[in-house]
Amino acid sequence: MVQVCLNGSRGAGDGARVPLTPSALAESAADAVAAGATDVHVHPKSPCGQDSLSAGVLTPVLTALRDRVRVPVGVTTGVWAEPDPAARVARIRGWTVLPDHASVNWHEPGAEEVAAALLARGVGVEAGIWSGTDGAARFAASPLGPRVLRVLAEVTDADPGSAVTTARALLAELGPAHGRPVLLHGEDGGAWPVLRLAGRLGLATRVGLEDTLFLPDGERAHSNAHLVSEALKWLPHSGTAKTV
Repeated sequence: MVQVCLNGSRGAGDGARVPLTPSALAESAADAVAAGATDVHVHPKSPCGQDSLSAGVLTPVLTALRDRVRVPVGVTTGVWAEPDPAARVARIRGWTVLPDHASVNWHEPGAEEVAAALLARGVGVEAGIWSGTDGAARFAASPLGPRVLRVLAEVTDADPGSAVTTARALLAELGPAHGRPVLLHGEDGGAWPVLRLAGRLGLATRVGLEDTLFLPDGERAHSNAHLVSEALKWLPHSGTAKTV
């Protein structure tokens, strides 16, 4: 499995290549899926460019994406989109169009409540476990662990010289991860070394302009599809997601 992460926290300052509007996100997703992506992760943006969990923001993004792609589509529920856990849960309960899945960062306040609200609505949960946090320990103790769709093992170490070591340590922290599939990915300078590690381990992974703006040789990527095409060169076993 190769997930494309279309935009993340990036904005207009990161260049015209980063899709922000519903139509731009849909076009970028369609191109990335044509290049080989099998899943989509998106940060819906308000008109002022801020991540939002509002139904009024999610609905046009999800509708536009589903008009163009036939793969699962997921969204963020990060604390930056709605700092108050109770408000985050209220937003989820108010969604009129549902994503296939949503990521929940397990180190954030209210993660259990947010995940429970998603599961109650039939939305799959990607358990975001970041390196350098207590997310792995919290997830190991969570009664919701066996019910998540998969674990997103996110290596926040952007140093290409140490990101793989950090990734291996994170996987060791996760242990059996409640038997759930693990998607391993890095960001910025660590994106490509961690992606190559995921390929060697036979794990699912992701790539896209959220995680890196550059190809392995340092060239600026033209698009999410460009990144997906490059990633597939390193992922001979990308069709399956193993547990660890």
